[in-house]
Amino acid sequence: QVQLVESGGGLVQAGGSLRLSCAGSGRSFSSTAMGWFRQAPGKERELVATVSISGGGTYYADSVKGRFTISRDNAKSTVYLQMNSLNPADTAVYYCVARGTPFAGSWSEYDIDYWGQGTQVTVSS
Repeated sequence: QVQLVESGGGLVQAGGSLRLSCAGSGRSFSSTAMGWFRQAPGKERELVATVSISGGGTYYADSVKGRFTISRDNAKSTVYLQMNSLNPADTAVYYCVARGTPFAGSWSEYDIDYWGQGTQVTVSS
């Protein structure tokens, strides 16, 4: 069992940066690949990024590649999403997720074992 709590969302101007954090609890955190999804108003939920259990493997959606960085600190049971060069299209609720696999990759929302409650990110133009 893994519990996930996100923080770090907020309002930022276009071109700015935010760092999201996701604190995990439970014995399985260090053996569970992690990721972030987002859902904008009126749109389907979409994968943003994933990271392997070691942190050495990552995957990014094309829309965020080169701007966002996912990382994890297993000693702190925390996964991060550093978001740079934000634009209004990044406005969404961001969800931390966990999947019972060692590997990063392109995940469907149906692959996810655990979800956080979500944190709002709003980018103003």
